[in-house]
Amino acid sequence: MSTACNLDGCTVGETGRCALEKDPATCSNRVIDINALKATLKDAPDAEDAGAVGTAVLDAPSEPPSFPSSATLGSEVIDQMMASRYVTVVGILGDPNSGKTACLASLYLRVSRGLLEGWSFSDSRSLMGLEEISRGARRWNDGNPPEQMTVHTKMADDRQPGFLHLRMKQDRGGRLIDLALPDLPGEWTKDLVRTSRSDRFEFLKSADVLWVMVDGRTLIDLQRRQGVVSRLGQLAGRLRALFDDAMPQLLIVTTHLDEGVVPEPTLTKLHAEIGKHKVSARVVSVASFSANPDINPGHGLAALVDASVTPHSEPLQFWRSRAPQADARAFLSHRRSQ
Repeated sequence: MSTACNLDGCTVGETGRCALEKDPATCSNRVIDINALKATLKDAPDAEDAGAVGTAVLDAPSEPPSFPSSATLGSEVIDQMMASRYVTVVGILGDPNSGKTACLASLYLRVSRGLLEGWSFSDSRSLMGLEEISRGARRWNDGNPPEQMTVHTKMADDRQPGFLHLRMKQDRGGRLIDLALPDLPGEWTKDLVRTSRSDRFEFLKSADVLWVMVDGRTLIDLQRRQGVVSRLGQLAGRLRALFDDAMPQLLIVTTHLDEGVVPEPTLTKLHAEIGKHKVSARVVSVASFSANPDINPGHGLAALVDASVTPHSEPLQFWRSRAPQADARAFLSHRRSQ
């Protein structure tokens, strides 16, 4: 019998449903004396723990629940990922409006829709961050693209970078790669060149490859290209001083390919300028977005990824050929015949 009903087998007090299928408020077997019901509950075991009717059953946790952020990732998160699998860390530098964020947004949009040649999307630990930087590219007005595809990058912490993560699968062979891509404001690169402030770029010492983003239109403009080449040479010198020994592979990424191709003589001057600092680089041209019908959006991004995950170290010469010396002892007998 329920404490709220005199009829044997009725559980209206627990379920709210009358065993005789009557209205509980008008059923003659219903216990109307609420005070008697409260007294019964008070005498029941564990009444002190139960508290008042309708209160929370479980105590609130002492600390608020924390969920992992899916925006940009800190260096410590990248370190944890690198402890479990290989992560390709990319260092991305470039002046403001050089196309750094647009390149990352286009890369995410292409691979997430299966449009990046040779690669497919697998996973990401920073989906919210990737969605945030690519949101502007989705806002078209009556079929017209926005004037600016991405917004200027601002850092919440001016001392350390925030990383975007992409896990991609190579169509040929099924190889999985993890890319850690920092989205840095261009002011960081300007400060590195002007004042040699390099404390914010310490993470580059763990990078596998460096992307130096350059607005390709400035290398085409007759009045601006010499100044751009000179600044790239200064940046190469700063990077050379940052690394004690071997530098990571350096890729100079010229953007806005849809608006023109950088002349070969300009590229020759560029290689000569950075060569003054004993730095070599490979040039990759991309069109993150395109208003040119002859150039597809995302052109060159697949080649950029391929170049970033493929080692390009110079082969070591195991046995260096040299002229024999008459007064020197040779270890191998065939040297005596030379």
